[in-house]
Amino acid sequence: MKHARPKQSPGKFLPISLSEAKARGWNELDVIFVTGDAYVDHPSFGVPLLARLLESKGLRVGIIPQPDWRSKEPFMALGRPRLFFALAAGAMDSMVAHYTPARKLRRDDAYTPGNRHGARPNRAIIVYTSRLKEAYRDVPVVIGGIEASLRRFAHYDFWEDKVRRSALLDAKADLLVYGMGETPLLELVRRLQKGEPFASIRDIRGTAYVAATPPDAEELLELPSFETVASDNAAYGQSFRLLSGEQSPACARVVVQRHAERFLVCNPPAWPLSEQALDAIYALPFVKAPHPKYKEAIPAYEQIRNSITTHRGCFGGCAFCAITHHQGKTIQSRSEESVLRELERLAALPWFRGSVSDLGGPTANMFGLSCGNKEAGGKCRRESCLYPKLCGNLVTADARSSRLLAKARKISGVKNVAVSSGVRYDLLERQPNYLRELVSHHVSGLLKVAPEHLTDRVTSAMRKPGKACFERFRDSFMKESARVGKRQYIIPYFISGHPGCTLSDMVDLALMLKRWGMKVEQVQDFTPTPGTLSTCIYHTGVDPYTGEKMYVAKTDREKGLQKSLLLYHVPEERKSCLQALRECGREDAAEELFGPGRR
Repeated sequence: MKHARPKQSPGKFLPISLSEAKARGWNELDVIFVTGDAYVDHPSFGVPLLARLLESKGLRVGIIPQPDWRSKEPFMALGRPRLFFALAAGAMDSMVAHYTPARKLRRDDAYTPGNRHGARPNRAIIVYTSRLKEAYRDVPVVIGGIEASLRRFAHYDFWEDKVRRSALLDAKADLLVYGMGETPLLELVRRLQKGEPFASIRDIRGTAYVAATPPDAEELLELPSFETVASDNAAYGQSFRLLSGEQSPACARVVVQRHAERFLVCNPPAWPLSEQALDAIYALPFVKAPHPKYKEAIPAYEQIRNSITTHRGCFGGCAFCAITHHQGKTIQSRSEESVLRELERLAALPWFRGSVSDLGGPTANMFGLSCGNKEAGGKCRRESCLYPKLCGNLVTADARSSRLLAKARKISGVKNVAVSSGVRYDLLERQPNYLRELVSHHVSGLLKVAPEHLTDRVTSAMRKPGKACFERFRDSFMKESARVGKRQYIIPYFISGHPGCTLSDMVDLALMLKRWGMKVEQVQDFTPTPGTLSTCIYHTGVDPYTGEKMYVAKTDREKGLQKSLLLYHVPEERKSCLQALRECGREDAAEELFGPGRR
């Protein structure tokens, strides 16, 4: 069935200046958002999404994007809000955005017009809060986004190579919202509108605050103090292990952590959004474009402008990934009708040329999946539904996802729909219909997948499927491609320098790729980011669950050699590869990698 294009009404951006606010008849705003990203009115950008949600509830909302933090004046661009400021560093942790895995300063920023570096400060939530308090000392400041979320407890900071205290204490903000933020913010606004004092609101799920004493909670978990975990690696691992069991909203407790004479108090996570609530968010009147004040392209927007998000959350539980910690393990899927309506709106935009760049989420083939045992799922403390083996309660049926792909192709004005957000190939083994749809219609010659590594010892440390699973997927993909008469290839992504990985492991991986005729163009050097298992192991050298000591490559030189081994086919990397082979006693692999006599 062909879907008719809906009529498109002109969009209206949220105000970023007092003149724009007054043009709406607003002399005062209720909530003002501050963000380290440029203002792109698109649901893939967190701050505009939350701002639109509050606007839909009748609030007067504005955004201050990428203010110059060197003085307080840019933070006064919209005046004093009636309720509070809400700020985020942006879609990325500001330290990740600013520095390479070798701690070298980046020269670009995809969330800034012209891809220019320098539009936001290091540790943006701390700096932004300081400026807001300088401008309006008595106005509450709520911090959120991925930087605040994953730094809410004492955490290892790679860039300073030490354990830092909670970002909430460093920022001196009034409240921290962690996770995706919709439910906590709406509840906060509701209670403030009823007249509750800001300082008395301390029990909202998905929030954290600082207190002089621990709360009188029925169930409470106290982590080792900041001072203890900062000086004792074993205590740091214990703290991580304890906290990992508190990720499920149904069984999480209030968690506290002493910082000197004060306590960081973290309420249980917010409940996952229902399908209806998620549909309502994506039906909000996003303009789907950058604010007209920008005259240069914003790379992050160009990448997602033709994409559609179908769901949020991930139950993969990869050791190095922060998605589960931020979006949650529960898959929250939109309805089929909601996704198709957004496709229709996209197809009606004057600049759309018929190609949807992505239809997916954190993991595309998790759309529509859930736990089949509601009672067991509510009490589950597993961090992954796939590792070490697939949970028997996981529903992996692919009817919803394959049907959505088929219907998306029939939208009037849509010529092709790509799935580029990544798939879990261990799930595809149980999703033959989705695999068939994907290979037949949604791969443009190259399918990107992320095995990250293929030696079982390293993939076990990563909590990823190993070599055998990848080989089965590769064979299935090639057979299905041949069946439909297409020449298609797999582009694998790998991580170098991950905890548990040695130079010899990378030699083994390079040899596998050579034998399979695969050439890797990009290798991601592991970056320890706050909150992940891999970062805990990088810092302590120990698996916090087993107590097993693990090898960790810490020098830039060794990590560089690991990366070079996967780029053995690049002439400029030959010298480094040979050096790596000598250092790990694997010179015998030189001839296979480079040809006879090439040692």
